[in-house]
Amino acid sequence: MDLSRMSREQITLVGVGFCVMVTMHFTVQLLSQHLFYWKNPKEQKAIVIIILMAPIYAVDSFVGLLDIRGSKAFFMLLDSVKECYEALVIAKFMALMYSYLNISISNNIVPDGIKGREIHHSFPMTLFQPRTVRLDQHTLKLLKYWTWQFVAIRPICSILMITLQILGMYPTWLSWTFTIILNISVSLALYSLVIFYHVFAKELAPHKPLAKFMCIKGIVFFCFWQVKSLTLFLFTIDKFILIFKRS
Repeated sequence: MDLSRMSREQITLVGVGFCVMVTMHFTVQLLSQHLFYWKNPKEQKAIVIIILMAPIYAVDSFVGLLDIRGSKAFFMLLDSVKECYEALVIAKFMALMYSYLNISISNNIVPDGIKGREIHHSFPMTLFQPRTVRLDQHTLKLLKYWTWQFVAIRPICSILMITLQILGMYPTWLSWTFTIILNISVSLALYSLVIFYHVFAKELAPHKPLAKFMCIKGIVFFCFWQVKSLTLFLFTIDKFILIFKRS
């Protein structure tokens, strides 16, 4: 393969394709390790769902590069599938931490050793919650609901956005309205994860969830704001060009 004779687009596709193959290799390797040593299904089901986040993101990015002039509605659908899966990953990560601590909300199981601990909320959550809250069954349910609300809101917004895009009724102001709603929703979900980890950092330390959480948080927020920043930048450039032509 002679890279000197290839265009920038072809080099980009080759590079991204190589990265996708590397991602698939490590994903299959991790999945095979869990499938061959399937000793704790409750935890490993959540781990498998989290692992699959990497290849889904990789394939979505690669397909998006194959035809950047393709149907906007199609690529919005493709991104929506990825983002809905992202919401599921956040919820499963919370479920995984609950499992590590032997907490079961559905069966009303909360170990006595973790009851009564204090949760310290920060602004702006103190507008809706007391600054200090004692940990109990109700508090754990609330943290779970804060995480799962994103799992519900993300698909609803995606369906509305795709439908409006197909109908040609998707102005810029509406796009930013969905952006604000989704940003608040995902921030609340991630906030509940941060609060939970902060309270149980000592108990969770042997499972080393911090690195996994930072990867998930980084992927979610980097991809989310990367798209919005580029959209805002291109929108601003278009406005400047339009003003320049009029003048």
